[in-house]
Amino acid sequence: MLEARDLTINYGSRNAVAGVSLVLNPGELITVIGPNGSGKSTLLQSLNGYLQPASGAILLDGSDLKAFSRRAIAKRLAVVAQEAELRFPITVFEFVLGGRFAWSATSTWGWETLEDLRIAKSVLAETELGHLTDRLMNQLSGGERQRAVLARALATEASILLLDEPTANLDLSHQAMLLELVRERCDRKLAAALVVTHDVNLASQFSDHVMLMNHGKVVRFGKPKEVLTSKLMEQVFEVQVLVDAHPISGVPRITPVLERHRSL
Repeated sequence: MLEARDLTINYGSRNAVAGVSLVLNPGELITVIGPNGSGKSTLLQSLNGYLQPASGAILLDGSDLKAFSRRAIAKRLAVVAQEAELRFPITVFEFVLGGRFAWSATSTWGWETLEDLRIAKSVLAETELGHLTDRLMNQLSGGERQRAVLARALATEASILLLDEPTANLDLSHQAMLLELVRERCDRKLAAALVVTHDVNLASQFSDHVMLMNHGKVVRFGKPKEVLTSKLMEQVFEVQVLVDAHPISGVPRITPVLERHRSL
């Protein structure tokens, strides 16, 4: 379990995150949505220990995150960053296998084991990258690199996934594939996932709960039907929307109503 208690994070005199509390339980997928600059990515970076809060606490399995070494954190938390620079000449397989470093470092010789190799091959197949294992990372498209980053995170077999805009650069098919993989990890292996995204419809489709943020604060937290309402969407995003039910799943579906549509 990962918990934030009354978390405040400052950039100079500005509160990037102000008094945010959150509990991420095993088996749960929570998405964080909100306008640019609302504090979503800052919150995620603090939950991994990269940013230190001005006040409040972050607890991992009931203990303060500060008490854990980076290797111990890496065994429990896996991160997909928003803008990772990955244009370097190692193969896709080597990059994904690097996700096992926290475990390989505890083996007798500090090398990868047969189990590490098996896991790396498995997640490459899951993310549809098996045919690119020998391709250099700096030869991949943006979408292929994004899938490789996810594969590396899955290879850690961490119980908590922190994903910042994981569907960026992906086509529609691979957006669905990625979030289905994360959803499956939560359902089948009781992982927990926190996903920062701008795509409110993907948030609606895959989330157990949605956290809506604005100006560093939580506007509303709840099930998709409780958060993704026309009133809240228009209040926070300052655009008129139509909210109806998805014809298959029944979850909220959000469509912006543009000025030119109103005049038709």
